[in-house]
Amino acid sequence: MPTTWVFSEETNGTPSSLSLEMLTKARSFDGDVAAILVGTASEDVVATLGAHGASTVFHIDPGDALPGAPVAAALADLVEEHGPGLVLFGLAYTDRDVVGRLAARLGVPVLSNAVDIEVDDDGVRVVNEINGGMTLVESTFTDAATRLVVVRPKSFAAESGDGGTPDVVEVSLPGDGGATITGRHEESASGPKLEDASIIVAGGRGMGAAENFELLEDLASTLGGAVGATRAVVDSGWVPYSLQVGQTGKTVKPDVYIAAGISGAMQHLVGMKDSGTIIAVNKDEDAPIFGVADLGIVGDVHKVLPPLLEALEARD
Repeated sequence: MPTTWVFSEETNGTPSSLSLEMLTKARSFDGDVAAILVGTASEDVVATLGAHGASTVFHIDPGDALPGAPVAAALADLVEEHGPGLVLFGLAYTDRDVVGRLAARLGVPVLSNAVDIEVDDDGVRVVNEINGGMTLVESTFTDAATRLVVVRPKSFAAESGDGGTPDVVEVSLPGDGGATITGRHEESASGPKLEDASIIVAGGRGMGAAENFELLEDLASTLGGAVGATRAVVDSGWVPYSLQVGQTGKTVKPDVYIAAGISGAMQHLVGMKDSGTIIAVNKDEDAPIFGVADLGIVGDVHKVLPPLLEALEARD
């Protein structure tokens, strides 16, 4: 079985949840597993990567440099030296920036939008989503010593194993780091992250106006969940892009997904169709969202949700 490397970016003292999902999958391949950690590499982060399957952590600290170019250059040298058979990246900003540059440096192809990967003596086969996620195709690498794959979030469940403390290998950045980050800004937020929430209350254009999202925020807060939105709502400036669910937003897989005033365009369905239980509220009985919903309520969200919120608050 080939050696598998998994790309992981450290953010706010934790490795990305997507990298833990990919490490869990990599453990099933029976070969050696290593993590490529971009960040400061705290003891907790390294331990978490080890618990999820990494026996080695290649640590790259870009400091204040924009990571894409220098990390890809360092990683290219590392791949040439060690020759891993498979390198997994997540469908995230830094991951995609690095993998594109790495592929160009190595002269190898990339298979993206992967939702499953199979590795055996015959090679590496990747199941990809196409046509907005409505069609699955199987692709196989040919004549590539190192295969690069970009994985969609929530394709695998992150589960810690019996891994011990991994060996940490420090990796130097070659030459000039290029562009420098001069400032950082993080949006203030409360409650669980959208991509990690077990309950999501999402709104579409049927909410009518930006101020009506306060109803969804109250409902999500009462349920201990997070608020999501469609692309149309984000494009209208009602809520920030960080709340967008869909093909060009975030892929989520909560236990419960409440779709309020969402018609169910394919672009949105791609990001939430694998949720545990989908509850849709829409006044259009022919809305496509009802095609994937486990429970559908035909009605005006402004008449359906307030009584629901009152009942939940009264229960407490």
